Amino acid sequence: MLVIVALFLTTSVSVNASECPDLLKFVKRKLNSQDTVNMCEAYQGKTILFVNTASYCGFTPQFEGLEALYTKYQDKGFVVLGFPSHDFNQEDKSEVKTGQICRLTYGVKFPMFEAMSVKGEDVDPLYRMLANRTGQAPKWNFFKYLMDKNGNVVNAYASSVKPSNLALVGDIEKALQL
Repeated sequence: MLVIVALFLTTSVSVNASECPDLLKFVKRKLNSQDTVNMCEAYQGKTILFVNTASYCGFTPQFEGLEALYTKYQDKGFVVLGFPSHDFNQEDKSEVKTGQICRLTYGVKFPMFEAMSVKGEDVDPLYRMLANRTGQAPKWNFFKYLMDKNGNVVNAYASSVKPSNLALVGDIEKALQL
């Protein structure tokens, strides 16, 4: 009996892992933490807005709008994932400071991860995949990619597209099938 249960559990885990969208087959470190997140385990089946962020950018106030989106739709299977980037020289070198700006200044509660490169030769594999699927790499901070619950990239949005933008919100709601 134990052998059958163990075999079933092993099979279930490998089936789930093989069904995980490529964009989620990563383990990322949380911002200002040693804790890591298996993206597939945490976010498979969710509609995701990937955003490269920066603490000292003209678009930094978008944190408030991103948090509002996250709060409004998180119970419906939506999550915003923030990835600070130094690529445009507007991110603090200190993860402690970045975390303080996100949480204390803008009230960010959506998941934030370690700083990464989102363009160029050192681009993180996640962002390389996002750029390849859309044909668009981030040109600046707060560039956004929307992925549906099945792992399909729905669209990419320029930094100037605010989180309250009707087209973006409409795409989120369509991906959530609301």
